[in-house]
Amino acid sequence: MHKGTTIKRELRQAADAAEDATNSRALELFARAGFAASGVLHFLVGLIAIRLATGGSGSADFSGAVSELASQPAGPFLLWGSFAACAALAIWQASDAIFDYGHLPTKQKAGKKLKAAVQALVFAGLALTVASFAMGTGSGADNQKSASDLTVNLMKAPGGVALLVLVGVGIAVTGVIYGVRGIRKSFEKHLRMPSDPRARTAVTVLGVTGYVAKGIVLFLTGLLIAIATLRAHPEESTGLDGGLKALRDQPFGIYLLAAVGAGLICYGIYMVVRARLANMNQ
Repeated sequence: MHKGTTIKRELRQAADAAEDATNSRALELFARAGFAASGVLHFLVGLIAIRLATGGSGSADFSGAVSELASQPAGPFLLWGSFAACAALAIWQASDAIFDYGHLPTKQKAGKKLKAAVQALVFAGLALTVASFAMGTGSGADNQKSASDLTVNLMKAPGGVALLVLVGVGIAVTGVIYGVRGIRKSFEKHLRMPSDPRARTAVTVLGVTGYVAKGIVLFLTGLLIAIATLRAHPEESTGLDGGLKALRDQPFGIYLLAAVGAGLICYGIYMVVRARLANMNQ
């Protein structure tokens, strides 16, 4: 009994030490930088989308954005800095999922923890994408081929088609949630809004426009995944880039794509602002 109590106490102490480490001021600063890094990448995706709308070329997804970042004069520094920032934010979100929200009712706690866990996975994936480019092993074409190959393999697995349809529907529903969050301005509760009325209005406009634009992009991406799966054409499941290019091919598509691109630029600027204003302890 005494040995078991000692082990439990040591485990508790280790968990407390891990929680303290993940709540450190240094990690918080890097995690805030993660919001800024995500903002820069969204900004670049928006620019690529506008370029596509005006007849240019490019990969309008995060691999394309990271490729643009890598082509800058300080490319390696920017890539490794972005990797560190996104990885820190992934760790911060994972810490929230593991340690926080214990005081909330069970249902609300589960929802908060799930959201934090999903965010941790998103930023971890972003960090890995940036790292692959920083190490010279990544490219937009490789990432799209990997996504297509994964889709093909999943469709061949038992229950894979149903899983992919659910993934597509889940991404589309997430897009709707983003849009609603923008329209309702519910993102403001996660910020320490500035006291100056003009600054508050600017943050609100950026947030509303950005969230609605990202919602549209996620909805299109999820819809494309689900439709490509149901039609048994996994090669059409090309993610964010495919969703935006599919939008371009619709009636008045170039104007819609340009508008969505401008919205993603707003979302990128909003995320940079969020790095400064985010309430990290919610």
